[in-house]
Amino acid sequence: MRIGNVRLKNPFIAAPLAGITDASTRTLNASMGAALCFSEMVSGKGLMYENVKTESLLHIREDEGPVAFQIFGRDPVVMKQTARRLAGCGNVILDINMGCPVPKIVKNGEGSALMREPELAGEVIRAVVEGTDGAKPVTVKMRAGWDEDSINAPQLAKIAEQAGASAVTVHGRTRTQFYEGRADRDIIKRVKDSVSIPVIGNGDIMCAEDAMSMMEETGCDAVMIGRGMQGNPWIFRDLVLAWEGRPPAGRPDEREVFSMIMKHFALLSEEKGERIAFPEMKKHVYWYVKGRHGANEIKRRVNAVTSAAEMREILSSYFDVSAEAEEK
Repeated sequence: MRIGNVRLKNPFIAAPLAGITDASTRTLNASMGAALCFSEMVSGKGLMYENVKTESLLHIREDEGPVAFQIFGRDPVVMKQTARRLAGCGNVILDINMGCPVPKIVKNGEGSALMREPELAGEVIRAVVEGTDGAKPVTVKMRAGWDEDSINAPQLAKIAEQAGASAVTVHGRTRTQFYEGRADRDIIKRVKDSVSIPVIGNGDIMCAEDAMSMMEETGCDAVMIGRGMQGNPWIFRDLVLAWEGRPPAGRPDEREVFSMIMKHFALLSEEKGERIAFPEMKKHVYWYVKGRHGANEIKRRVNAVTSAAEMREILSSYFDVSAEAEEK
């Protein structure tokens, strides 16, 4: 699959998730087969004012796979400057967020609120394309529409294509749905039928079967996985196996899950220091153990610990992994 001048090894993409898809998470997803991993949302204004936290979101590890930076904002001038700033960075794609439903983003007229202003949305897209000056492809992530009475993803996708976007991602829910109900695959199909650029389907991909059926039903060129990858980087392994016509590898055993958690924590500590990594890692542990026997108890115990050493000890016991095995 190609997005502009970028060739992807498979059609499976790790979504941008605020507070989650940092360099450590992206590295693990890429190692399991994700063809492209998105950064957390980067504020155009934050970059313009050289906000330290915003700047930190731009870090890419040397051992990562291809990375797409996702930016957000509503001012074409600011977004053009942002694109110029990022054109020479290590990311391979620049994505514009027009799908975030979070109130603090929407209240500023950004994210999915831009779907209510298609003319301005087109200006923003065109400004970013001009700002990159052809250095890298520009894509757009959107929802079905603002609400069920204003489903306009096909129209906005056409505007994006005309403005120079190289691909669009469609989450099959409206902004007012947030993450409730089921993602509407028909709207993804309608977008695919409306444009000639690649369309990436998004929403409710929790296993390989979900991805395969979405591609078959909608004709989308690729699939983006969000919540389905939380605590489950193995989903990309199964996606690739299914795409190649091979049987899934099966649920990872305790040793494999423990090893992944420890690797995740090590990467996170390397990137941010253990003092910051330790509390951040707790949420990832909750996702890693979700659905396993005794998960609620292990969540309670991990939530109560006050040091990384305590957390390692609890997890070693829970997964019945010896200290010698942990070192290996």
